[in-house]
Amino acid sequence: MAATGPVAIVTGGSRGLGKAIALSLGAEGCRVVVNYAASAEAAQAVVEEIKSLGGDGVAVQADMSTVDGIKSLFKATADAYEDPVEILINNAGITRDTLVLRMKEKQWNDVIDTNLNGVFFASQAAAKIMLKARKGRIINMASVVGRFGNVGQANYAAAKGGVIAMTMSMAREFGSRGVIVNAVAPGFIESDMSRAVNPEILEQVTKNIPLGRLGKAEEVAGMVKYLALDPSAQYVTGHCFNIDGGLAIGTC
Repeated sequence: MAATGPVAIVTGGSRGLGKAIALSLGAEGCRVVVNYAASAEAAQAVVEEIKSLGGDGVAVQADMSTVDGIKSLFKATADAYEDPVEILINNAGITRDTLVLRMKEKQWNDVIDTNLNGVFFASQAAAKIMLKARKGRIINMASVVGRFGNVGQANYAAAKGGVIAMTMSMAREFGSRGVIVNAVAPGFIESDMSRAVNPEILEQVTKNIPLGRLGKAEEVAGMVKYLALDPSAQYVTGHCFNIDGGLAIGTC
């Protein structure tokens, strides 16, 4: 039987955290729009896996750093499914790390355009649909770096800190119409990026994590799935949840 669960958009859903989130929603019967920037093959592979888990999905290329790209994503979603989108996971993000004094204007703008502006305009597009339906859930992927900063990531920290504040503002605006907005702030997660880090640096990072290990993408996806689907999460809005093994405890 065809999946009949909520229609969910996962931006940046072809790999990493986005892939884990898309699969977790698909396993619950959701119809998942897997957004990607460049890797069509990877995105389609995620869609096929979603279908094998009992959900449904489509892969949609769209640039989440531009308003036109975001409009095309929502049009493609409406074309794919008759039912309106009920879940938006703002996961797409990039890094352009360097020290403040070396940071070029383009490095700053590229990160802000995707990681902050993209979240705002995608949420705005979703809200127009959800507020009319008087239901919907928006989950924004932030970062613990947005809470306490990080050397070489002023642009990323600014964007993710802005996402956290924006989440609270949107929750205040949308709550009376039944739309909830929350954020999830991952810490250091096992990924291709972390595997490329110097082992000595990674060991030092791990020492600062109370649980003594990096997180897993599935652990972040579990919190996102709860916020997106669980009935009890309908009374949770305007919050940012750290999934960081306790890392933020020592930096508060």
